[in-house]
Amino acid sequence: MLTRIFIQNFALIETLEINLQDGLQVITGETGAGKSIILGALRLILGERADLKSIADAAKKSVVEAEFSIQDNLKSFFEKNDLDFESQTIIRREILPSGKSRAFINDVPVTLENLKKLSENLIDIHSQFESSNIFQEEFQFKIIDGLSKNKSFLPEYQEVYVKYQDSKKRLIQLKKDFAEGNKEADYKNFLLNELLEANLEEMDLEDLEDQLNTQENAGVISENLSEIFARLDQDEVGMLESYADIRQKLSKVAALSHQFTELNDRLESNFLEFRDVVFTLQNLSEDMDSNPVLLQNLRNDINKIQTLFSKHQVESVADLIRIKNDLDGNQQNFLDLENQIEKETQDLIKIEKILSEKAKILSENRKKSIPIFIKKMEALLFQLGLEKANFQVELPEIEGFSKFGNESIEYFFRANTGFPLKPIQSAISGGERSRVMLAVKKLMAENSELPTLILDEIDTGVSGKIANEMGNVMQEMAKDMQLIVITHLAQVAAKGNQNYKVVKEEIEGKTRSNIISLNQKEKLQEIAQLLSGSKVTDAALQQAEELMK
Repeated sequence: MLTRIFIQNFALIETLEINLQDGLQVITGETGAGKSIILGALRLILGERADLKSIADAAKKSVVEAEFSIQDNLKSFFEKNDLDFESQTIIRREILPSGKSRAFINDVPVTLENLKKLSENLIDIHSQFESSNIFQEEFQFKIIDGLSKNKSFLPEYQEVYVKYQDSKKRLIQLKKDFAEGNKEADYKNFLLNELLEANLEEMDLEDLEDQLNTQENAGVISENLSEIFARLDQDEVGMLESYADIRQKLSKVAALSHQFTELNDRLESNFLEFRDVVFTLQNLSEDMDSNPVLLQNLRNDINKIQTLFSKHQVESVADLIRIKNDLDGNQQNFLDLENQIEKETQDLIKIEKILSEKAKILSENRKKSIPIFIKKMEALLFQLGLEKANFQVELPEIEGFSKFGNESIEYFFRANTGFPLKPIQSAISGGERSRVMLAVKKLMAENSELPTLILDEIDTGVSGKIANEMGNVMQEMAKDMQLIVITHLAQVAAKGNQNYKVVKEEIEGKTRSNIISLNQKEKLQEIAQLLSGSKVTDAALQQAEELMK
């Protein structure tokens, strides 16, 4: 139950503090007095977005504080979020001059998400502008599910539905990746095969280029070798013959004097090396004939490599090998993608089967509760002056799933006999909407553990006997919960267990809003004013007294 509200430096409110009771709490006040400001401040407690424009004095922070008397069933929330459980819990929001917002539960900083989770178990605010919720599918499901076993089962279904949505998204992305990969697959395969055919690991580009250079210059090489052999093997003056003669003579000198032994050995060693060079040159010379086929093959091989360099914009065989390995890996990933798609498809089928079973249970529970809803609604509307009103609820099946199952929901309504049932959004007037919404809120309150409900001018568009009956319904609701009602109707105000008035006054040249608790005499005066306007007549006072009785 909401026991205290404290607001500071918020819009027209400088400082406001009010203590609330249980039962039916009625708030009245002239239009523009500041009732909506108080509601706006309370919505911050529900975790709604803070607005820097709400700060009255931009140099100071704005504070909204609500104190709740809470039950032990919320202890698990406090334990889960590492908060101290207090039977009198204080929720506070602060808007700093910088525009930043802070949230606290029992003076411990919390996230807005946790603030919302706690407050949605404590209080609900129904604004006069939210009466059109009755036309929205989510709200319509909420009404029916609240009357059935789906109240506890729906979260279980929705947990599976989230997995279903995630699986569908993954499968769509995998198929998209596969389609994109498939477009490039043929070209990538061509590139990979081209690199595989090049036998890059067995290739020595430097050796190929050397062989090509040798083949291209075979004539020049042969010509120079021929001249070398001519000089070496020339009669009488050839280098080999001269070298042999020198070697023989130095050998005789070394035999006569050891002083020349080392030089003789060195000459002998050089002669052997020289002769080996000559024989090797002879062998190479014999193989030096130009081979046109080999030359063309070498050119083709090198041209292929250079083309690959240009195509892949690299400068080495090592880079080509890296690209080949990458392409090979991509090919494997593409095959893995097919396997992933198959696995995700099978997983989605399994989830759909579970979801379908749970959706069937949701639908069966709704079909059982719809007759109960219609009976209670028509009885409440009869009490509220719509004696001939009829309701009908249908559950058309949809393709696939939504977060509510595999069906949609449609409300049909008629206020008077002799007319066909029509979709509620096209069959209901403003005054009827107020009564229908009040009836709905009563039914929802009966099946909710919510301790506090605020109704903001839900009685708009009604008067007289109907206004009195709406007050009676609110009194019934307030037996099981704290009901805070903002109203302009004297009939409703008269039924309050405690009444409050929002006033606007000028203080030191500034307009300020405040809320005051009314005693019985002040309550009588306020109800009379609601009946007669600014000038309270004796007749209005007498009528107000009758209403209060």
